[in-house]
Amino acid sequence: MQAKKIESSYQLSPMQQGMLFHTLLARHSGVYIQQLCCGLHEVLNVAAFVAAWERATERHAVLRTSFRWDGVEGPLQLVHKRVEIPFERHDWRGLGPEEQERRLDEHVEQDRRRGFEPEQAPLMRLALFRMAEADYRLVWTSHHALLDGRSRLLLLEEVFELYRALREGGEPRLASPRPYGDFIEWLRGRDQTAAGKFWREELKGFNAPTPVGASGTAAAREAAAGRHAVQGLRLSADDTSALRSFARRHELTLNSLLQGAWALLLSRHAGTQDVVFGTTRACRRTAFEGADGMIGLLINTVPVRISVEPDAPLLPWLKGLRAQGVALREYEHTPLYKIQEWSEVPAGLPLFESILVFENYQLNVLLRSAGGAWLDRDFRLLEQSDYPLALLGYDGDELLLRLAYSRDRFEDEAAARMLSQLHTLLFGMARGEERRLCELTLLTEAERRRVLYEWNDTETPFAREACVHEL
Repeated sequence: MQAKKIESSYQLSPMQQGMLFHTLLARHSGVYIQQLCCGLHEVLNVAAFVAAWERATERHAVLRTSFRWDGVEGPLQLVHKRVEIPFERHDWRGLGPEEQERRLDEHVEQDRRRGFEPEQAPLMRLALFRMAEADYRLVWTSHHALLDGRSRLLLLEEVFELYRALREGGEPRLASPRPYGDFIEWLRGRDQTAAGKFWREELKGFNAPTPVGASGTAAAREAAAGRHAVQGLRLSADDTSALRSFARRHELTLNSLLQGAWALLLSRHAGTQDVVFGTTRACRRTAFEGADGMIGLLINTVPVRISVEPDAPLLPWLKGLRAQGVALREYEHTPLYKIQEWSEVPAGLPLFESILVFENYQLNVLLRSAGGAWLDRDFRLLEQSDYPLALLGYDGDELLLRLAYSRDRFEDEAAARMLSQLHTLLFGMARGEERRLCELTLLTEAERRRVLYEWNDTETPFAREACVHEL
């Protein structure tokens, strides 16, 4: 690689290192590939739209980044002075709606499996499909090591502002972005002494990951190896409002309620009172000034340890989870591999097998709430992590829960049941302020009736003169 083509180079963030490691282990598995599928129901000036993406790429170094790990002391990210974003264009106006959707699904799956070569920039590409005169689909595929959710939102807003200005023949007025390298430099300057003390104490006595169960036959699990799926549950506006009112009344958050329900669910399924799962934190408020508007990967995943004692009263327990989350802020930038080293979990075993991610917005709802041209657009995110089980919560008027899982560990029916149980636990909390944890059931009312009455309905006629062994 010619040095004159490189603008700068610097280390990776710990989160980037983890993503790169798992990408190299399974290059074409789709792990850490993110795809945003955008419906653009408008007359599109394609030339201006392409130019807007090019301008954004010029503005943000992270979009011109590749990774290098061979022949260097530690992995590096290289910022290229210039890259050309692959931008496919397809005209499908001659196809019927069903064939269009079939081909689009096929493209999305193939593009996900194709993945990226991390050493080759850019680590993103675009494909635009014209469905009708004023109807397009955009598939934006990128590697997660470049962008987190907040950055994706910021970049979309910027690209469409650039597009609006270019389409109208003007020049957009955008502030100069702060380069992602500033965040890496800030991370390098942090002292980990206090973090080491905190995490050693937090994980003291914990020596094995909380298991997430396997369902189905061994043959079925083997056949499903490497396959992932996602199921979703959208709560009604009334149900979401009830949860929010409960949280507000007791100075809690929806995130702390969801963490509590997730801990209870894992505890019941694993048969343990000591639960650890991962949580992905935004990490922007606790970084430097200006980090909130930075485009790059600022998130970090750290463990959350929760004691699920059956006799614990619900409200004090939930308030403890809230306080625990606040205390964690000071140490949320700690590299996961360092936390692993400080823990008592043996090398070779993960700290956790499941993660919880909570976003305080739903991308599609938030963007469309801006009105105007945004009302003619819709957005859907597809992504895959390397964890067997991930719960994703998205705040909004209607709380959205998505359960992502490995099919070699969970059957679809088992995953659907877990979502239903999570829903039951959440509303058990909201309706049972004086309950203890052991009084919160996983069973829905229909399941409870089935267990108590249908499965116990064993009455059958028999001859009264018959002996027991003859029944």
